[in-house]
Amino acid sequence: MSEPIRVGLLGCGTVGSGVARILTQNQEAIAVRAGGPVVLARVAEVDPSKADAVDLPRSCVTTDSMAVATAEDIDIVVECIGGVGKARELVEAALAAGKSVVTPNKELIAKAGHGLLQLAAARGVDLQFEGSVGGGIPIIRPMKESLAGDDLLSIAGIVNGTTNYILTRMSEEGASFEDALAEAQKRGYAEQDPSADITGADAANKISILASIAFGNYVDVSEVDTEGIDKMHPRDLVAAAELGYIVKLLAIAKRLTDDKLEVRVHPTMIPKTHPLASVGGVSNAVFVRGRYVGDVMFYGPGAGSLPTGSAVVGDVVDAARNIRHGSSGRVPCVCAAKAELLPADQICSGYYLRMTVLDQPGVLGAICTVFGEYGVSIASVYQKRVEGRSADIVWITHKSRESSFRQALQRIDQLPVVERVSSTIRVEDV
Repeated sequence: MSEPIRVGLLGCGTVGSGVARILTQNQEAIAVRAGGPVVLARVAEVDPSKADAVDLPRSCVTTDSMAVATAEDIDIVVECIGGVGKARELVEAALAAGKSVVTPNKELIAKAGHGLLQLAAARGVDLQFEGSVGGGIPIIRPMKESLAGDDLLSIAGIVNGTTNYILTRMSEEGASFEDALAEAQKRGYAEQDPSADITGADAANKISILASIAFGNYVDVSEVDTEGIDKMHPRDLVAAAELGYIVKLLAIAKRLTDDKLEVRVHPTMIPKTHPLASVGGVSNAVFVRGRYVGDVMFYGPGAGSLPTGSAVVGDVVDAARNIRHGSSGRVPCVCAAKAELLPADQICSGYYLRMTVLDQPGVLGAICTVFGEYGVSIASVYQKRVEGRSADIVWITHKSRESSFRQALQRIDQLPVVERVSSTIRVEDV
Protein backbone atom coordinates (compact mmCIF):
# COMPACT_ATOMS: atom_id res chain seq x y z
CA MET A 1 0.00 0.00 0.00
CA SER A 2 1.18 3.53 -0.73
CA GLU A 3 1.78 6.20 1.89
CA PRO A 4 -1.41 7.48 3.57
CA ILE A 5 -3.08 10.62 2.33
CA ARG A 6 -3.49 12.74 5.45
CA VAL A 7 -6.65 14.80 6.00
CA GLY A 8 -7.04 17.85 8.22
CA LEU A 9 -10.61 18.61 9.26
CA LEU A 10 -11.64 22.17 10.17
CA GLY A 11 -14.81 22.10 12.27
CA CYS A 12 -16.48 19.13 13.93
CA GLY A 13 -20.09 20.31 14.07
CA THR A 14 -23.02 18.69 12.29
CA VAL A 15 -21.32 18.07 8.95
CA GLY A 16 -17.76 17.86 10.24
CA SER A 17 -18.67 15.13 12.73
CA GLY A 18 -20.33 13.17 9.90
CA VAL A 19 -17.17 13.48 7.82
CA ALA A 20 -15.04 12.31 10.76
CA ARG A 21 -17.30 9.32 11.43
CA ILE A 22 -17.22 8.15 7.81
CA LEU A 23 -13.47 8.60 7.45
CA THR A 24 -12.79 6.63 10.63
CA GLN A 25 -15.48 3.95 10.32
CA ASN A 26 -15.14 3.19 6.60
CA GLN A 27 -11.36 3.22 6.25
CA GLU A 28 -10.96 -0.08 4.42
CA ALA A 29 -13.48 0.68 1.67
CA ILE A 30 -12.14 4.21 1.28
CA ALA A 31 -8.56 2.90 0.94
CA VAL A 32 -9.60 0.56 -1.89
CA ARG A 33 -11.42 3.33 -3.75
CA ALA A 34 -8.72 5.95 -3.16
CA GLY A 35 -5.86 3.65 -4.18
CA GLY A 36 -4.37 3.65 -0.70
CA PRO A 37 -5.01 4.71 2.90
CA VAL A 38 -6.78 8.01 3.67
CA VAL A 39 -6.26 9.00 7.31
CA LEU A 40 -8.00 11.65 9.38
CA ALA A 41 -4.81 13.01 10.88
CA ARG A 42 -5.91 16.22 12.62
CA VAL A 43 -9.05 18.09 13.64
CA ALA A 44 -9.39 21.78 14.47
CA GLU A 45 -12.41 22.65 16.62
CA VAL A 46 -13.01 25.58 18.96
CA ASP A 47 -14.89 23.17 21.26
CA PRO A 48 -12.63 20.08 21.41
CA SER A 49 -15.30 18.09 23.26
CA LYS A 50 -17.24 17.83 19.98
CA ALA A 51 -14.57 15.45 18.72
CA ASP A 52 -15.44 13.01 21.51
CA ALA A 53 -18.57 11.92 19.62
CA VAL A 54 -16.43 10.45 16.83
CA ASP A 55 -13.88 8.80 19.10
CA LEU A 56 -10.83 10.74 17.97
CA PRO A 57 -7.71 10.80 20.14
CA ARG A 58 -7.36 14.15 21.88
CA SER A 59 -3.83 14.30 20.49
CA CYS A 60 -5.37 14.78 17.04
CA VAL A 61 -7.54 17.70 18.16
CA THR A 62 -6.50 21.35 18.34
CA THR A 63 -8.16 24.74 18.50
CA ASP A 64 -5.66 26.21 16.02
CA SER A 65 -7.41 25.91 12.66
CA MET A 66 -4.75 27.81 10.72
CA ALA A 67 -2.06 25.41 11.96
CA VAL A 68 -4.07 22.49 10.52
CA ALA A 69 -4.85 24.32 7.25
CA THR A 70 -1.16 24.95 6.55
CA ALA A 71 0.53 21.96 8.21
CA GLU A 72 3.25 20.39 6.08
CA ASP A 73 2.04 16.85 6.82
CA ILE A 74 -1.57 17.52 5.74
CA ASP A 75 -2.47 16.72 2.12
CA ILE A 76 -6.20 17.53 2.02
CA VAL A 77 -7.99 20.16 4.09
CA VAL A 78 -11.72 19.72 4.71
CA GLU A 79 -13.42 22.99 5.70
CA CYS A 80 -16.67 22.52 7.67
CA ILE A 81 -16.71 25.77 9.63
CA GLY A 82 -19.26 27.59 7.48
CA GLY A 83 -19.70 31.25 6.62
CA VAL A 84 -17.31 33.35 4.60
CA GLY A 85 -14.92 35.33 6.83
CA LYS A 86 -12.76 32.86 8.75
CA ALA A 87 -13.53 30.00 6.35
CA ARG A 88 -12.30 32.00 3.35
CA GLU A 89 -9.08 32.92 5.15
CA LEU A 90 -8.40 29.28 5.98
CA VAL A 91 -9.24 27.94 2.53
CA GLU A 92 -7.06 30.57 0.84
CA ALA A 93 -4.18 29.69 3.17
CA ALA A 94 -4.58 25.97 2.51
CA LEU A 95 -4.69 26.40 -1.27
CA ALA A 96 -1.71 28.77 -1.20
CA ALA A 97 0.18 26.12 0.78
CA GLY A 98 -0.48 23.57 -1.97
CA LYS A 99 -3.23 21.62 -0.21
CA SER A 100 -6.29 20.31 -1.98
CA VAL A 101 -9.45 21.57 -0.27
CA VAL A 102 -12.90 20.03 0.12
CA THR A 103 -15.81 22.07 1.49
CA PRO A 104 -19.61 21.83 1.72
CA ASN A 105 -19.78 25.59 2.44
CA LYS A 106 -22.34 26.90 -0.08
CA GLU A 107 -22.09 30.51 1.10
CA LEU A 108 -18.32 30.50 0.66
CA ILE A 109 -18.49 28.95 -2.81
CA ALA A 110 -21.36 31.23 -3.92
CA LYS A 111 -19.67 34.41 -2.74
CA ALA A 112 -15.96 33.66 -3.15
CA GLY A 113 -15.75 30.46 -5.19
CA HIS A 114 -14.63 32.05 -8.45
CA GLY A 115 -11.50 33.54 -6.90
CA LEU A 116 -10.80 30.40 -4.86
CA LEU A 117 -11.07 28.19 -7.93
CA GLN A 118 -8.62 30.44 -9.77
CA LEU A 119 -6.20 30.15 -6.84
CA ALA A 120 -6.58 26.35 -6.82
CA ALA A 121 -5.88 26.23 -10.56
CA ALA A 122 -2.78 28.42 -10.15
CA ARG A 123 -1.47 26.09 -7.45
CA GLY A 124 -2.40 22.91 -9.34
CA VAL A 125 -4.61 21.54 -6.55
CA ASP A 126 -8.27 20.61 -6.18
CA LEU A 127 -11.07 22.66 -4.70
CA GLN A 128 -14.10 20.39 -4.48
CA PHE A 129 -17.55 21.21 -3.10
CA GLU A 130 -20.08 18.49 -3.92
CA GLY A 131 -21.69 18.81 -0.47
CA SER A 132 -22.46 22.51 -0.95
CA VAL A 133 -25.64 21.82 -2.94
CA GLY A 134 -28.16 19.09 -2.25
CA GLY A 135 -26.45 17.49 0.76
CA GLY A 136 -25.94 13.85 -0.14
CA ILE A 137 -27.31 14.18 -3.69
CA PRO A 138 -24.65 13.88 -6.41
CA ILE A 139 -25.30 16.92 -8.61
CA ILE A 140 -22.15 19.02 -8.97
CA ARG A 141 -19.86 16.28 -10.26
CA PRO A 142 -22.50 14.95 -12.70
CA MET A 143 -22.90 18.46 -14.09
CA LYS A 144 -19.15 19.07 -14.32
CA GLU A 145 -18.25 15.66 -15.70
CA SER A 146 -21.13 13.35 -16.73
CA LEU A 147 -22.99 16.14 -18.54
CA ALA A 148 -19.88 17.95 -19.74
CA GLY A 149 -20.60 17.03 -23.37
CA ASP A 150 -24.16 18.35 -23.27
CA ASP A 151 -25.58 21.84 -23.74
CA LEU A 152 -27.53 22.48 -20.54
CA LEU A 153 -30.60 24.66 -20.95
CA SER A 154 -32.24 24.99 -17.55
CA ILE A 155 -32.17 23.94 -13.90
CA ALA A 156 -35.05 23.91 -11.42
CA GLY A 157 -34.40 22.72 -7.91
CA ILE A 158 -35.88 22.20 -4.48
CA VAL A 159 -32.60 22.86 -2.71
CA ASN A 160 -33.64 23.80 0.81
CA GLY A 161 -35.10 21.09 3.03
CA THR A 162 -36.37 23.48 5.71
CA THR A 163 -38.66 25.38 3.36
CA ASN A 164 -39.77 22.20 1.62
CA TYR A 165 -40.76 20.70 4.97
CA ILE A 166 -42.70 23.84 5.93
CA LEU A 167 -44.57 24.00 2.62
CA THR A 168 -45.32 20.26 2.78
CA ARG A 169 -46.89 20.63 6.25
CA MET A 170 -48.85 23.71 5.15
CA SER A 171 -50.10 21.94 2.03
CA GLU A 172 -50.94 18.54 3.53
CA GLU A 173 -52.19 19.61 6.96
CA GLY A 174 -53.31 23.21 6.50
CA ALA A 175 -50.79 24.37 9.10
CA SER A 176 -49.96 28.05 9.32
CA PHE A 177 -46.48 29.18 8.33
CA GLU A 178 -45.66 29.97 11.98
CA ASP A 179 -46.80 26.55 13.24
CA ALA A 180 -45.00 24.68 10.45
CA LEU A 181 -41.79 26.60 11.16
CA ALA A 182 -42.05 25.88 14.90
CA GLU A 183 -42.49 22.17 14.13
CA ALA A 184 -39.47 22.21 11.80
CA GLN A 185 -37.38 23.79 14.57
CA LYS A 186 -38.62 21.25 17.13
CA ARG A 187 -37.63 18.37 14.82
CA GLY A 188 -34.23 19.87 14.10
CA TYR A 189 -35.04 20.65 10.47
CA ALA A 190 -34.72 24.42 10.99
CA GLU A 191 -32.21 26.55 12.87
CA GLN A 192 -33.31 28.76 15.74
CA ASP A 193 -32.53 31.62 13.35
CA PRO A 194 -34.08 30.28 10.13
CA SER A 195 -33.80 33.53 8.17
CA ALA A 196 -31.33 32.22 5.57
CA ASP A 197 -33.77 29.42 4.74
CA ILE A 198 -37.16 31.13 4.81
CA THR A 199 -35.99 34.25 2.95
CA GLY A 200 -34.57 32.15 0.09
CA ALA A 201 -30.96 33.27 0.69
CA ASP A 202 -29.71 29.70 1.15
CA ALA A 203 -31.39 28.57 -2.08
CA ALA A 204 -29.95 31.61 -3.89
CA ASN A 205 -26.43 30.59 -2.88
CA LYS A 206 -27.02 27.09 -4.22
CA ILE A 207 -28.59 28.05 -7.56
CA SER A 208 -25.78 30.54 -8.19
CA ILE A 209 -23.31 27.65 -7.83
CA LEU A 210 -25.29 25.33 -10.11
CA ALA A 211 -25.90 28.01 -12.74
CA SER A 212 -22.22 28.94 -12.82
CA ILE A 213 -21.26 25.31 -13.45
CA ALA A 214 -24.03 24.62 -15.95
CA PHE A 215 -23.64 27.72 -18.09
CA GLY A 216 -19.94 28.56 -17.85
CA ASN A 217 -20.20 32.13 -16.50
CA TYR A 218 -20.07 32.78 -12.78
CA VAL A 219 -23.20 34.17 -11.17
CA ASP A 220 -23.06 36.97 -8.60
CA VAL A 221 -25.45 35.73 -5.92
CA SER A 222 -26.27 39.30 -4.85
CA GLU A 223 -27.94 39.79 -8.25
CA VAL A 224 -30.21 36.74 -7.99
CA ASP A 225 -33.90 37.74 -7.73
CA THR A 226 -34.93 36.16 -4.42
CA GLU A 227 -38.25 35.80 -2.59
CA GLY A 228 -38.89 33.64 0.47
CA ILE A 229 -41.87 31.74 1.86
CA ASP A 230 -42.58 33.83 4.97
CA LYS A 231 -45.68 35.41 3.40
CA MET A 232 -47.26 32.12 2.32
CA HIS A 233 -50.83 31.43 3.49
CA PRO A 234 -52.30 27.91 3.73
CA ARG A 235 -55.38 29.14 1.85
CA ASP A 236 -53.22 29.61 -1.25
CA LEU A 237 -51.73 26.13 -0.97
CA VAL A 238 -55.23 24.67 -0.72
CA ALA A 239 -56.34 26.69 -3.75
CA ALA A 240 -53.28 25.51 -5.67
CA ALA A 241 -54.15 21.87 -4.93
CA GLU A 242 -57.72 22.39 -6.10
CA LEU A 243 -56.41 23.82 -9.36
CA GLY A 244 -54.02 20.89 -9.95
CA TYR A 245 -50.84 22.55 -8.66
CA ILE A 246 -48.50 22.32 -5.70
CA VAL A 247 -46.33 25.11 -4.27
CA LYS A 248 -42.56 24.68 -3.87
CA LEU A 249 -39.73 27.10 -3.20
CA LEU A 250 -37.88 26.68 -6.48
CA ALA A 251 -34.42 27.81 -7.47
CA ILE A 252 -34.54 28.34 -11.24
CA ALA A 253 -31.80 29.06 -13.77
CA LYS A 254 -32.18 29.27 -17.55
CA ARG A 255 -29.84 30.02 -20.41
CA LEU A 256 -31.40 32.76 -22.55
CA THR A 257 -28.46 33.51 -24.84
CA ASP A 258 -24.76 32.65 -24.81
CA ASP A 259 -24.06 35.55 -22.45
CA LYS A 260 -27.36 36.14 -20.61
CA LEU A 261 -29.00 34.02 -17.92
CA GLU A 262 -32.21 34.07 -15.93
CA VAL A 263 -31.62 33.10 -12.28
CA ARG A 264 -34.24 33.41 -9.53
CA VAL A 265 -35.61 31.92 -6.30
CA HIS A 266 -39.26 32.15 -5.25
CA PRO A 267 -42.36 30.18 -4.24
CA THR A 268 -43.69 28.56 -7.40
CA MET A 269 -46.88 26.75 -8.38
CA ILE A 270 -46.03 23.73 -10.54
CA PRO A 271 -48.39 21.09 -11.97
CA LYS A 272 -48.92 18.04 -9.76
CA THR A 273 -47.73 15.95 -12.71
CA HIS A 274 -44.25 17.49 -12.65
CA PRO A 275 -41.53 15.23 -11.12
CA LEU A 276 -40.61 17.94 -8.57
CA ALA A 277 -44.18 18.06 -7.25
CA SER A 278 -43.81 14.71 -5.46
CA VAL A 279 -40.68 15.77 -3.54
CA GLY A 280 -41.94 16.27 0.02
CA GLY A 281 -40.64 16.79 3.53
CA VAL A 282 -36.97 17.68 3.91
CA SER A 283 -35.92 16.00 0.66
CA ASN A 284 -34.21 17.93 -2.14
CA ALA A 285 -34.29 17.43 -5.90
CA VAL A 286 -32.70 19.12 -8.90
CA PHE A 287 -34.34 18.88 -12.32
CA VAL A 288 -31.91 19.48 -15.21
CA ARG A 289 -32.81 19.89 -18.87
CA GLY A 290 -30.15 19.37 -21.52
CA ARG A 291 -30.29 19.77 -25.28
CA TYR A 292 -29.20 16.17 -25.83
CA VAL A 293 -29.89 14.26 -22.63
CA GLY A 294 -33.38 15.70 -22.23
CA ASP A 295 -34.78 15.85 -18.70
CA VAL A 296 -33.00 14.25 -15.73
CA MET A 297 -33.68 14.61 -11.99
CA PHE A 298 -31.38 14.11 -9.01
CA TYR A 299 -33.23 13.33 -5.76
CA GLY A 300 -32.34 12.52 -2.17
CA PRO A 301 -31.54 13.86 1.32
CA GLY A 302 -30.61 17.50 1.02
CA ALA A 303 -28.88 17.93 4.37
CA GLY A 304 -27.82 16.13 7.51
CA SER A 305 -24.61 15.00 9.14
CA LEU A 306 -24.10 11.69 7.33
CA PRO A 307 -25.70 12.45 3.92
CA THR A 308 -23.65 15.63 3.51
CA GLY A 309 -20.66 13.92 5.10
CA SER A 310 -20.94 11.21 2.47
CA ALA A 311 -20.72 13.81 -0.31
CA VAL A 312 -17.72 15.45 1.36
CA VAL A 313 -15.87 12.16 1.77
CA GLY A 314 -16.59 11.36 -1.87
CA ASP A 315 -14.72 14.53 -2.75
CA VAL A 316 -11.90 13.54 -0.39
CA VAL A 317 -11.56 10.18 -2.15
CA ASP A 318 -11.44 11.89 -5.54
CA ALA A 319 -8.84 14.40 -4.33
CA ALA A 320 -6.78 11.57 -2.83
CA ARG A 321 -6.81 9.68 -6.15
CA ASN A 322 -5.71 12.81 -7.95
CA ILE A 323 -2.83 13.37 -5.55
CA ARG A 324 -1.64 9.78 -5.99
CA HIS A 325 -1.76 10.07 -9.77
CA GLY A 326 -0.32 13.57 -9.92
CA SER A 327 -3.46 14.90 -11.60
CA SER A 328 -4.84 17.40 -9.10
CA GLY A 329 -6.65 20.34 -10.64
CA ARG A 330 -7.69 18.38 -13.74
CA VAL A 331 -11.29 19.74 -13.67
CA PRO A 332 -10.62 23.50 -13.56
CA CYS A 333 -13.05 26.38 -13.18
CA VAL A 334 -14.56 27.09 -16.59
CA CYS A 335 -16.34 30.30 -15.57
CA ALA A 336 -14.37 32.76 -17.64
CA ALA A 337 -16.58 35.81 -17.07
CA LYS A 338 -19.35 37.12 -14.90
CA ALA A 339 -22.84 36.20 -16.12
CA GLU A 340 -25.26 38.90 -17.18
CA LEU A 341 -28.60 38.24 -15.49
CA LEU A 342 -31.97 39.20 -16.90
CA PRO A 343 -33.39 42.00 -14.72
CA ALA A 344 -36.20 40.82 -12.45
CA ASP A 345 -38.79 43.09 -14.06
CA GLN A 346 -38.18 41.46 -17.46
CA ILE A 347 -38.77 37.87 -16.30
CA CYS A 348 -41.82 36.21 -17.86
CA SER A 349 -44.00 33.71 -16.02
CA GLY A 350 -47.58 32.86 -15.27
CA TYR A 351 -49.12 34.17 -12.07
CA TYR A 352 -51.58 33.08 -9.42
CA LEU A 353 -53.37 36.00 -7.81
CA ARG A 354 -55.85 36.01 -4.91
CA MET A 355 -57.79 39.13 -4.02
CA THR A 356 -60.84 40.11 -1.97
CA VAL A 357 -63.41 42.17 -3.88
CA LEU A 358 -66.92 43.53 -3.41
CA ASP A 359 -69.52 40.94 -4.41
CA GLN A 360 -71.34 43.01 -7.02
CA PRO A 361 -71.83 43.12 -10.79
CA GLY A 362 -69.07 44.55 -12.97
CA VAL A 363 -66.16 43.64 -10.71
CA LEU A 364 -64.60 41.04 -13.03
CA GLY A 365 -65.01 43.34 -16.01
CA ALA A 366 -63.25 46.23 -14.27
CA ILE A 367 -60.30 44.06 -13.27
CA CYS A 368 -60.04 42.37 -16.68
CA THR A 369 -59.97 45.79 -18.34
CA VAL A 370 -56.90 46.78 -16.34
CA PHE A 371 -55.16 43.49 -17.08
CA GLY A 372 -55.88 44.01 -20.77
CA GLU A 373 -54.40 47.50 -20.75
CA TYR A 374 -51.08 46.03 -19.58
CA GLY A 375 -51.12 43.02 -21.89
CA VAL A 376 -51.76 40.45 -19.14
CA SER A 377 -53.84 37.57 -20.49
CA ILE A 378 -56.13 35.64 -18.14
CA ALA A 379 -56.07 31.84 -18.30
CA SER A 380 -58.78 31.22 -15.67
CA VAL A 381 -60.69 32.90 -12.84
CA TYR A 382 -62.46 31.36 -9.84
CA GLN A 383 -64.65 32.76 -7.08
CA LYS A 384 -63.51 30.93 -3.97
CA ARG A 385 -65.84 32.15 -1.19
CA VAL A 386 -68.34 34.85 -0.24
CA GLU A 387 -68.60 36.46 3.19
CA GLY A 388 -71.18 39.19 3.49
CA ARG A 389 -70.58 41.72 0.72
CA SER A 390 -67.06 40.39 -0.07
CA ALA A 391 -65.79 37.56 -2.25
CA ASP A 392 -62.38 35.93 -2.74
CA ILE A 393 -61.35 35.76 -6.41
CA VAL A 394 -58.47 33.64 -7.70
CA TRP A 395 -56.88 34.40 -11.06
CA ILE A 396 -54.39 32.41 -13.12
CA THR A 397 -52.64 34.34 -15.90
CA HIS A 398 -50.80 33.23 -18.99
CA LYS A 399 -47.12 34.12 -19.14
CA SER A 400 -46.58 37.85 -18.71
CA ARG A 401 -43.64 40.15 -18.20
CA GLU A 402 -43.07 40.86 -14.50
CA SER A 403 -43.11 44.63 -14.99
CA SER A 404 -46.45 44.53 -16.82
CA PHE A 405 -48.04 42.29 -14.20
CA ARG A 406 -46.84 44.46 -11.31
CA GLN A 407 -48.05 47.66 -12.98
CA ALA A 408 -51.45 46.10 -13.58
CA LEU A 409 -51.56 44.88 -9.99
CA GLN A 410 -50.81 48.36 -8.68
CA ARG A 411 -53.74 49.77 -10.67
CA ILE A 412 -56.06 46.95 -9.64
CA ASP A 413 -55.24 47.45 -5.97
CA GLN A 414 -56.52 51.03 -6.30
CA LEU A 415 -59.91 50.08 -7.81
CA PRO A 416 -62.84 50.92 -5.49
CA VAL A 417 -64.25 47.39 -5.95
CA VAL A 418 -61.02 45.73 -4.70
CA GLU A 419 -60.67 45.50 -0.95
CA ARG A 420 -57.22 43.97 -0.94
CA VAL A 421 -54.76 41.94 -3.00
CA SER A 422 -53.87 39.08 -0.68
CA SER A 423 -51.17 37.10 -2.49
CA THR A 424 -49.34 36.46 -5.74
CA ILE A 425 -47.36 33.35 -6.67
CA ARG A 426 -45.55 32.62 -9.91
CA VAL A 427 -46.85 29.69 -11.97
CA GLU A 428 -44.31 27.62 -13.93
CA ASP A 429 -44.09 24.39 -15.89
CA VAL A 430 -40.33 24.15 -15.48
